[in-house]
Amino acid sequence: MTDVALPTRRPIAWPMLIRKAHLWMGMLIAPSVLMFAFTGALQIFRLQEAKTGYVPPSVIEKLGRLHKDQVYAVARRRAEPAPAAASPAGPPAASAATPPRPGPTLSKQLLQWFFTLASVGLILSTFTGIWMGAMVSRWKRSARWMLVLGAVLPVVLILLPF
Repeated sequence: MTDVALPTRRPIAWPMLIRKAHLWMGMLIAPSVLMFAFTGALQIFRLQEAKTGYVPPSVIEKLGRLHKDQVYAVARRRAEPAPAAASPAGPPAASAATPPRPGPTLSKQLLQWFFTLASVGLILSTFTGIWMGAMVSRWKRSARWMLVLGAVLPVVLILLPF
């Protein structure tokens, strides 16, 4: 009997497949990560909400709704209730001047700024990943297509009429 050497099977390159899947998934979700990090930073300080003396720009309101409700539209504001007519006995006790609300505590302010810093870090890290995927990787063309798909797909889904 002669020994015939069987060809050895080439192992699947799992690290290469995982790296390629990571690149494609990262490029696909990168535009959404950027949008959520930016709008989340705005929402930390509630910049999408109207307050006394502050009316947010329409685009900030729309981005806030997109972040929270997945709808790109300005929320309909409820009509303010009309003030009751003053009675001859004077104003009712319930409508007396309410004390001003206290401002945020120091710990809350520090936490808000920490989370804002985290949002900025996430934005910078995502831009770095986009640059690496689109310019440095072996699969530049497919990475760029995934980035375009990740930017276009949510816009198309927002514009669907149903």
